[in-house]
Amino acid sequence: MRLENKGLVDRSERRSFTFDGMSYAGFKGDTLASTLLANNVHLVGRSFKYHRPRGLISDGTQEPNGLVELHRGNQITPNVRLTGQELVSGLDARSQNHWGSLEWDVLELNDLVSPFLSAGFYYKTFMWPKAFWEKVYEPFIRRAAGLGRLSMAQNTDRYDKAFAFCDVLVIGSGPSGIMAALTAANAGAQVILAEEDFVFGGRLNSETYEIGGKPGHIWAKEQIAKLGQMDNVRLMKRTTVTGAYDGGTYGAVERVSHHVAQSGEAPLETFWRIVAKGCVYAAGAMERPIAFQNNDRPGVMMASALRGYLNRYGVAAGKRVALFGNNDDAFRTAKDLSDAGAHIVAYVDSRADAEISGDFPIYRGAHVTNVKGRKLVEGVTISNGVGDVMADCLGVSGGYNPTVHLPCHMNGRPQWNEQIAAFIPVPDMVPGMEVAGAAGGSFSTKACLKSGIFRAKEVLKALGLDARAPTCPDAEDDPTKISPLWAVPGKGRAWLDFQNDVTVKDVKLAAQENFKSVEHMKRYTTQGMAPDQGKNSNVNALAVLADATGRGIPETGTTTFRPPYTPVSIAAMGAYAQGNGFAPQRFTTSDKVSRDLGAPMIEAGLWYRPSYFPKDGETHWRQSCDREVNMVRSAVGIADVSTLGKIDIQGPDAGAFLDFLYINTFSTLKPGKVRYGIMLREDGHVMDDGTTACIAENHYVMTTTTAAAGQVMRHLEFVSQCLRPDLDVQFISVTEQWAQFAVAGPRSRDLLAQVLDAELDLPFMGCGVVSIGGVKARLFRISFSGEHAYELAVPARYGESLFKGLLAEAEALGGGAYGMEALNVMRIEKGFITHSEIHGRVTAGDIGMGMMMSKKKDFIGKTAAMRPGLLEDREELVGLKPVGAVKELNAGAFFFAEEADAIRENQQGYTTSVGFSPELGKIGLGFLKNGRERHGEVLKLVDHLREVTTRVEICDPVFLDPEGSKARD
Repeated sequence: MRLENKGLVDRSERRSFTFDGMSYAGFKGDTLASTLLANNVHLVGRSFKYHRPRGLISDGTQEPNGLVELHRGNQITPNVRLTGQELVSGLDARSQNHWGSLEWDVLELNDLVSPFLSAGFYYKTFMWPKAFWEKVYEPFIRRAAGLGRLSMAQNTDRYDKAFAFCDVLVIGSGPSGIMAALTAANAGAQVILAEEDFVFGGRLNSETYEIGGKPGHIWAKEQIAKLGQMDNVRLMKRTTVTGAYDGGTYGAVERVSHHVAQSGEAPLETFWRIVAKGCVYAAGAMERPIAFQNNDRPGVMMASALRGYLNRYGVAAGKRVALFGNNDDAFRTAKDLSDAGAHIVAYVDSRADAEISGDFPIYRGAHVTNVKGRKLVEGVTISNGVGDVMADCLGVSGGYNPTVHLPCHMNGRPQWNEQIAAFIPVPDMVPGMEVAGAAGGSFSTKACLKSGIFRAKEVLKALGLDARAPTCPDAEDDPTKISPLWAVPGKGRAWLDFQNDVTVKDVKLAAQENFKSVEHMKRYTTQGMAPDQGKNSNVNALAVLADATGRGIPETGTTTFRPPYTPVSIAAMGAYAQGNGFAPQRFTTSDKVSRDLGAPMIEAGLWYRPSYFPKDGETHWRQSCDREVNMVRSAVGIADVSTLGKIDIQGPDAGAFLDFLYINTFSTLKPGKVRYGIMLREDGHVMDDGTTACIAENHYVMTTTTAAAGQVMRHLEFVSQCLRPDLDVQFISVTEQWAQFAVAGPRSRDLLAQVLDAELDLPFMGCGVVSIGGVKARLFRISFSGEHAYELAVPARYGESLFKGLLAEAEALGGGAYGMEALNVMRIEKGFITHSEIHGRVTAGDIGMGMMMSKKKDFIGKTAAMRPGLLEDREELVGLKPVGAVKELNAGAFFFAEEADAIRENQQGYTTSVGFSPELGKIGLGFLKNGRERHGEVLKLVDHLREVTTRVEICDPVFLDPEGSKARD
């Protein structure tokens, strides 16, 4: 089916591949779709519901039928579009969604029982008998779900993610996009031109139009060459912009090595986040079908696709071609095919007054009412007494739908345009985006060229740049002539959604059963929920719905468009998240020093922190832990606490912002002071705790726990953007910008005197700026150990050096480094909480901090925290210690009265943290019903998992120095 005198493919480079085990060959510049058509392969898949034979209907992104699996070793990539996959030697493509072979699919029996499988049948069928759900219905549904399949082998492909910034992003490289890019580039703007195809030029590569007296594809190639020579232009082909987001951010997927046989070190795909000050959206339009009986047969294609395969790839989709349309553009296909020597058996135009003429049979005011054949078109039936005509291919054109998807991604709604019978974007749907060319409803080539210039100038004007627009070349400027036709009346099933097998009858049934909203109809029928996301069928379906409900199309409206525009590999969006990258490994500046000292590392909120620092002669971690605890209590210890979340908060309303976040007041905090605070969720439960320091007026540094750092940052963003956008405040995470070390113990002041350039005598809960070897640092007098302690923060690049220096000074004073085990023991001794206690189900009152809740101001969670259920008969924080023969304590064990059976109904609380104190022995923290009133009681503690039962005495959670005199000394 390859024509010698047509096409842009490079016939000097032959490429072979297999499809369902059969070998085929094509050329460089082919797609899998064009090559299969060239080899006279029309059956490429099966529909989802009825498993009807399916063939290609388009030559682009909107293709619903041509989905295959690509096999590479033990890897399978499902649902790859034949129309988008470049031909690469050695490709192993296989059809999908059939039981048996593609040619003989056993599940085609579904089509025979289609009257029982109408729209919504699953909502009615799988309700009874109730007992069938688990053993019959659910397994059947799960087996039938999905199209392609995965190999279940580990994905060995590489993916990347990247960021790009520009003044103007141009989406699409057709005539509008090229002129927009030239206009913006000539004005000196930084330009990115993104094109999803592997060749720039858009539809100009598939048409016979001339621009400036040259073939359109030649003109496009020359203009792209000019752009490529400009330093302020980045050309990105094989890049699909998939979504528009806040702040001028666009998501895009670049197919980096899908088109090469051996990718080497290159990633398969790169997911881009492009931040643009302005955007020209020039993504063109997509031809839509017309619904009629058996319009889903292999060989029924879009008329524009026939032109595309002919002019770009040199492939004739059939030997006896019929055409059916309601607009003048369909006639261009007839002319191109006729000029190429194709045999056109019939041109059917639904318009009785169509002004067309040609050397082939033309039937005005007629319709194609049926297609003969099953696995390939064998003929068409034409109305008005014409009857059956032998054909092996049918091109259909119902007009064009501007590609409105991206402009609608921020909840905008397009507007109906009667002239072109389609929806078009309206201004300002996406801030900073201008829509050009066919995407905005301008369909002639001349109009597209002018539109690209004008829209680029609008973007440049908003950026304050003067545009030096290029001269607009001559091109065709034919008006759009169309008479809307959505479905041909008649018997038999007329298809709207080819992949999900949705018919005109299904949409009418949805309206009949009162699913009259376009969104309800979509879900009832599954219309537009196929892989093409309704690109072919949405407008036709809503037009049928409008007719069935007696409404107009504008009143009926469209469904909601959401990103991504085309399917995106999860692996691309989650680049680096394979293997060890699945959970990012975060290392402190002291990591190497700690490992060199032999410290075993444990994970804490994705960070790696030293568990303990073993010394010679120590054979058990408890020995090291006990030594470190005693060392801090008697001398001085050093611990890296850089993993604590650190958020820099500034602005005139920073104090008010903190007041709204915390249960206690921070706006009264003076510079040089630190305050402890508790933060609630909106439901009244504790989210996090930590300290916030006032560095200067309207400048604060908030410290969060390691585990909740990310959660708190997201919470601040939500509060700032949604709850209190009136506050003038800015904040940023600086967790990784500062290395911070705890210096704890009675000799901590002596150590700092050796390290600081000038001694700073801070009161408890004070802070200040200090200098270490000429480097500015921050010093906080706070304690998580209960001892006289400080935290010293320096820019992260000095972290390792400072840690070494602090260790050397500590060892000279009889101290050294301590790890997480010792830190945990000391905080339990002091009754300090971590996320073992504030695990999401406790209130400020539960942890003994209820008095901190301000009665003078509002804060997040205040109203919810006042609910009776969060105030009365609560499990409260207590301390515990064993008093019986069994001294073993375990976190997660439950409290029971000594005489009660250890069953769920009798449990009175649970333990959260336990440890061995060198001074006190086994101790722990937990929550006990009305626990603060029960100090001195003896209860039974049962760990069912480890089969341990211990008698424990309930006590105050603060075991050591309850007055806090050590920390305040």
